[in-house]
Amino acid sequence: MAITVITEARRVATPRLETRVLFSGPEDGTPVIFIHGNLSAATWWEETMLRLPPGFRGIAPDLRAYGEADAAVKVDATRGLKDFADDLDALMEALGIEAAHMVGHSLGGGVLWQMLADHPARVLSLTQVAPASPYGFGGCFADGTPCFADGAGSGASGVNPDFARLLAEGATGDETPLHPRNVLNAFVWKPPFVPERMEDILAAALAQHTGEADYPGDVAPSENWPTVAAGKLGPINALTPNYIKDPLGFTKGPTPPICWIRGAEDAVVSDASGFDLGALGAMGAVPGWPGEEVFPAQPMIGQTAAALDAYAARGGRVERHVFEECGHSPYLEKPQAFDAAFHGFLKSL
Repeated sequence: MAITVITEARRVATPRLETRVLFSGPEDGTPVIFIHGNLSAATWWEETMLRLPPGFRGIAPDLRAYGEADAAVKVDATRGLKDFADDLDALMEALGIEAAHMVGHSLGGGVLWQMLADHPARVLSLTQVAPASPYGFGGCFADGTPCFADGAGSGASGVNPDFARLLAEGATGDETPLHPRNVLNAFVWKPPFVPERMEDILAAALAQHTGEADYPGDVAPSENWPTVAAGKLGPINALTPNYIKDPLGFTKGPTPPICWIRGAEDAVVSDASGFDLGALGAMGAVPGWPGEEVFPAQPMIGQTAAALDAYAARGGRVERHVFEECGHSPYLEKPQAFDAAFHGFLKSL
């Protein structure tokens, strides 16, 4: 049965960014802010927003460098994910929201680790859906130490250039494995699942801003493998572990409740991610890999689990849910199970 989408879209301007924001539910409801991931936009959250329990107000912005956000505003990757967190703080100020429950997916989860560290008074709770590791994405050891001081092999230097080209061209076909449609279907959810609104989901992915200042971002020459390093612009470079200066900052302050939801067969955020050059090198898929002692697969799940253990040790309440037969997008793939966990968490607060 087709879903009628009835979210309201508005453009909201702050001193930092003008962007599209989706709204659902009563204007006086308790705010729940949804932060999307990479290759995505607020559109991905629409059905989840519409299923919120009575009394909650859903809010989902397009992040800078994504969707209908002002294309002139770029991500300063050298700040890590702070640009996104500061944007969210400014958006809440513009909307007159003092604090909200927050939900993040993938890169959006990384944004919310930063949000809790930098603007903790804004956070009533976090629901982290297949979130990026607090240490970023790719090119680091289990303790978060970068493999190389220049960020070689992470950020834009780890992006397949043919995929980036097809994304920039707005390719909607399925002729090669690197076409965005096929990448989504192979990695972002567990096959054979395909979202009912696949064309809208794909259009939101193709709306990602592209180029050296956006996606995949710029690169710098490197003496380290694979001979290029992360540059200074764009959202993927912002996930470079070298630029995330205090990855466990969120464990040191106030401790609002956190709910961690993930798929057991996530191919994106995993201890052997299909997008991590360390994991791909170990599989023989990337020539010249210098070996596990130099550039291991990043244990992303293990890193998040350990960080949440530290958070719980300080008195923070942590819920953990793992969905079997589910990939990187539990809220799309397993909506009933997701709602049971998510709504139960909200109602328990």
